[in-house]
Amino acid sequence: MKGLFCFIAFAVSFSALAQTCLTDAIATTPTQDFVELQNDEVWHQTTDLVWKRCAEGQTWNGTTCAGEAIKYTWQQALTLAHTASKEDLLGWRLPNVKELASVTERLCVRPAINDSVFPQTPPDDFWTSTPSTRDPERAWVVAFFNSSHSIKQKDRFVYVRLVRTYIAEE
Repeated sequence: MKGLFCFIAFAVSFSALAQTCLTDAIATTPTQDFVELQNDEVWHQTTDLVWKRCAEGQTWNGTTCAGEAIKYTWQQALTLAHTASKEDLLGWRLPNVKELASVTERLCVRPAINDSVFPQTPPDDFWTSTPSTRDPERAWVVAFFNSSHSIKQKDRFVYVRLVRTYIAEE
């Protein structure tokens, strides 16, 4: 009996972590709006933005995002984006709040993103480059738990996903 209780508790806790989506509505970020580019990048044709498929710290293995995503402070996230852009000269940057919100899948929660395009996305906050206009110590985040937006202290540790503008020659 004790083993059965442990199994049920495990099954319930595991299912609580799985993505949940409404099935009777039209997706806000359907897979066909994205085109796979080289390596770990996808082009969102709707916005003409190219996204890293994985959160920073994870690596694309050709099928999914492997490893653990890493959290950064806002300043560290800005520096990380600058370094990434400097390394390959493609213009990687931290997305603004509207750009990051454009890839949220509002029909899903935990995570609120198209997990076919962006697998293994932590269902948590991601930094944007948009600072708070009222408090210089805070910046906007997009929560991939439920696609909400809020402002957080810049010294908090939050996940990062980089973006760049699409270049037609790609």
